[in-house]
Amino acid sequence: MKDYQKVTMHAPKTPMNRRAIPANATETMWYAADGWPIRRIDWQASTPPRGSLLFLPGRGDHYEKYLETLAYYADAGWHVTAIDWRGQGASGRLLDDPQVGHIDDFATWIADLRTFWDAWKRATPAPHVVLAHSMGGQLAMRALVEKAMDPDAVALSAPMLGIQTGGLPLALNHAVAKLIVALGKGKQAAWKVSEKPLSPMSMRGKMLTHDDDRYEDEVAWWALRPEVKLGPPSWHWVERAMASIRLLERPGALEAVQTPILLLATTADQLVSTKRVIADSKRLPHAETLIFGEEAAHELLREADGVRDQCLQRIDAFLDQHAPRP
Repeated sequence: MKDYQKVTMHAPKTPMNRRAIPANATETMWYAADGWPIRRIDWQASTPPRGSLLFLPGRGDHYEKYLETLAYYADAGWHVTAIDWRGQGASGRLLDDPQVGHIDDFATWIADLRTFWDAWKRATPAPHVVLAHSMGGQLAMRALVEKAMDPDAVALSAPMLGIQTGGLPLALNHAVAKLIVALGKGKQAAWKVSEKPLSPMSMRGKMLTHDDDRYEDEVAWWALRPEVKLGPPSWHWVERAMASIRLLERPGALEAVQTPILLLATTADQLVSTKRVIADSKRLPHAETLIFGEEAAHELLREADGVRDQCLQRIDAFLDQHAPRP
């Protein structure tokens, strides 16, 4: 991607304060089937509407991190919705320690998504598309496999279809995680700080984006809304994440997905396995890829303008093709 800096800029048409909720966006709570509160944010579609876009964030994320991108799509005429997954952002916590990310099983998130999708699709204009990042991408792919949602098109940013395992087989890492959980440490943080074992917090920004200002947006939101901050995952989360990833290895699982999917990734990703993203794209019947190199880190939609704008341009073209304006 040597010429990525030459693409057309895709900034929103109106000025965007990334550290304030836009006046035309509405924050509310939606309640899952068991009554669990799930925080959401919505921009109403323009008239006539372009369609509806659901954004699914990554592990530890909260939707404030992606306001700039959400506003971009709202400005383009989409009805935009984003949610905080159960147990993170402002959708509550699942452990006594509010800084440890946890879930009983990824199937719980799939169940939440299934119920939310059904209600959201009925209430919003077609076509319906999904944009998801990292863990959100893994859950989106699994939801497609399990027919928990039926979007017209899906775009995935650095999807967690695999994780970095230090060169060791995923099955071996999974066995170790299972052992640690069996020893009663499932609710303990899998590591101390940052997004990766043994990495200091001072290196976290460089693992996520080359854009210092966009990285600092997240830190600013931690000060503005301390309840959205989340630290490392629990060992149980790690074990369940590997189990969910391995579910997609089943022969025929991805091959049966008929939804058009765009996968964006970077070979410099220190968190998810881009090799797995590329391999899985070849199993999908209707997949396209956009792969970056050293110019891009994990959070592609929060990267420096050259990379981010190319992502937006490619997503726009993909959605125009597979989810055209009514």
